[in-house]
Order: sequence, then C-alpha cells, then structure tokens
Amino acid sequence: MTLNRRIFLRNSALAMVGVGSAPLWLQRAAYAGEQQNGRKKILVAIFQRGAADGLNIVVPHGDKAYYDLRPTISVPRPSANIDPKDSVIDLDGHFGLHPALANLKPIFDKQQLAIVHAAGSPDPTRSHFDAQDYMESGTPGLKATTDGWLNRALPPVGGDAKVSPVRAVSLGSSLARTMRGANSAVAVENLNNFGVKDSAAAKVLESMYTGTQDQILQGTGRETFDAVSILQSLNKKPYQPVPGAEYRGRFGDSMKQIAQLIKADVGVEVAFADLGGWDMHVNEVGPKASVGQLAQRLSEFGDSLAAFYKDLGDRMEDVVVVTMSEFGRTVKENGTRGTDHGHANAMFVMGGAVNGGKVLGKWPGLEKHQLYEERDLALTTDFRDVLGELVYGHLKNPAISSVFPNYKGSKDNFRGVLKA
Repeated sequence: MTLNRRIFLRNSALAMVGVGSAPLWLQRAAYAGEQQNGRKKILVAIFQRGAADGLNIVVPHGDKAYYDLRPTISVPRPSANIDPKDSVIDLDGHFGLHPALANLKPIFDKQQLAIVHAAGSPDPTRSHFDAQDYMESGTPGLKATTDGWLNRALPPVGGDAKVSPVRAVSLGSSLARTMRGANSAVAVENLNNFGVKDSAAAKVLESMYTGTQDQILQGTGRETFDAVSILQSLNKKPYQPVPGAEYRGRFGDSMKQIAQLIKADVGVEVAFADLGGWDMHVNEVGPKASVGQLAQRLSEFGDSLAAFYKDLGDRMEDVVVVTMSEFGRTVKENGTRGTDHGHANAMFVMGGAVNGGKVLGKWPGLEKHQLYEERDLALTTDFRDVLGELVYGHLKNPAISSVFPNYKGSKDNFRGVLKA
C-alpha cells in the first residue's frame, strides 16, 4: 500500500517515533543559548474550559452583595468560628482565594502571582463554543480567523537564526486552536508514548519526506522528525519532579510535561494546556466550601500550578503562566445550587517577572445597577490587555496589532501585570 504524504501530515492524531541519528535537534538546542541570559523567555497559557466561576475562585468577600446573591454557595469570610479549609483565604481585605487554592497563597505572598479580576472577552456571547473560539483566536466576535493568538505571539525569527522544532508545544491529542498558524507547533498527548512503535515504518516515512521534491512537505517532514527526535530523547531517563512538587490529575500531567520540556532546554517558547469541567450549573458547592465540584476542580488546578512553580525553581524567572476561561458565571446562584453562563471572570498571572501580590483591574461592584445586563460581573479589563502586555513585555514581540487583529489596544491598556 502506498502511503500518501499529505494525508499523513494532516493526521494530527497520528504519533511518530524518532528515527535516524541525532541530527538537527542537537544543533537547534543551542537556540536556547541565544538569549542574553542564556535562556529563552517562555509563556505558558492555560485554558479553563467550561466557564469557571471567577467569583467563587477569587472571592470578593468585602462586597456585601456577593453574600446576598449567593446565600448557599458563597465561600464564607475568614472567621475564627469557621475551619480555614472552608473559608476565604484573605488577600487584601476585599478579595480572597477559595480555600482549595491554599497552595497558591505563598506564591501570591512572594509577589510572583497576580490576579486580574473582572477580565474577559468583550463579546457578549454565552455560547461555550463561540466564546472559546474567540478567545483562542484572539479575535472576539470574528469567526473567520483561522489561526490562534498564541501562534501569532511567537516573536519573528530573522535571518539564519536557529528555531527549535518544539518552539511551540500544545499538550493534548490534537493541536489546540490557539496554537494553529504559520509558525510550526507540535501537539503532544504524552511524552512517554509519543511515537509509532514500528521503527521500520518510521524509517519509510522519514525517507518519503526527505526524498520528496515538494519543498513544503520536505520542510514539514524534517521539522516533524526533528521534533520527534527531541521528545524521544527525553524518555531515556524517567522524569522526576523536585521533592515536594506534587502534580494532580490530567492537568497536572500536562504541567509536569511542560516543566520537563522547559528544564531540558530544548527551545520551548510557548506552551498550552487546558482543564475542562468548569460548567457547574448544579451542585457547584457541597455542604461546605471544601466539598463539591468546584473544590475538586480547583484542587487539581491550584495544586498543579503550585507544583509547576516549585518544580521549575529559579527557571520561573524566565517563565510566565497565564490562565483564562471563556466567560464567567452569573452573580446570583440558580435554583440548583449552581451558576449559569455569565460574563467577566478572573485571570491568574504567575512568574518571576510578574508584579504580583496584587488583585489588579477595576472592580465594578456587584450591586444590581453595576452588573452587566443586571445579572453578571461587568467587564472592566479586556483579556487582550493582559495577554498583550505579556506578548509585548515578556516575549518581546512588539507587534500587538498583528497578534490581536482589530484590537485597538496599546501600552496604555496594560494592567501592570509585569514588573517595570
């Protein structure tokens, strides 16, 4: 049977095994040494799919209306009469973290974790599919955008500069929407089994690409097999996180693999991972804040971010992690102890370059006249204001208007999530 090269390349779910000797990736690993401090600046984007409840994640416990509108699912204020595991972890007297995020509080206190509240997409849709698409493309309201903002965010490479074949890595079985585009990117579901185990078939496939006269296919094939060589090389010795770095769940596995790639110095510049299960219309909170769907999901989320921070150690000076969700939830709880589709949300930004220890953005308030459509947290920060600052200030890509088309933002819109 004759294999069709184009079909093979289109099949993003088909994994390959590294073949041949260690060629280009060994040279390209030197790419990491081209920065002034010998290390690349890296941006890791996390998507909370399903519309996370930002009001129960970063709790406005200083706003009385929060408790009035959520009589059974609110997180109690800090109190001597309530177990700390079931009450807000105070941040600044007005905002606090859900108790399941206790492992993030020390990072906040070290001023390497910032929160931007009342942030999100200005598009009013309450459709998960549309809102996720708009946020991953970076073009709210426009369905025709074919590539993603994180792919466009990669700084341009000039001249003969070496580019790592794993410059952009998406954790998952297929390439994330935000990673698609002109720049090469690779989808990795699991570093440990990234490959077709039939080495003979792999050699045939590699020879097909190296022998083709189609320059696009030849280049794509070479990049693919270079990426495979890198990822396969990492499996020669099982990865061990530093003591105390305890990743949790599938999301934790993704963050652990991103940490492994970063610490291996293989030229990663952007990485993406996601965590689903945030669409909690029913029984969002159990009889206590520490029980229920939200607490369980936040434990996996928060513990894995904290493990990533600890695992990377001083490498976090070069890494920024940003989180987002397609939209928030209604301020008022519904009749089934849950919340429905809302508007604005909370974003986390973590890293050594972060101007942390603060809840940033303008708080709109939760009184009826202050709400969006009299039901949702109003938007005061466009998510592109946050991402634009990271692209400009961290990745050093000044072309914000190209990364976010139709966005009229500028440095005046930045929220100060990075240190001056």
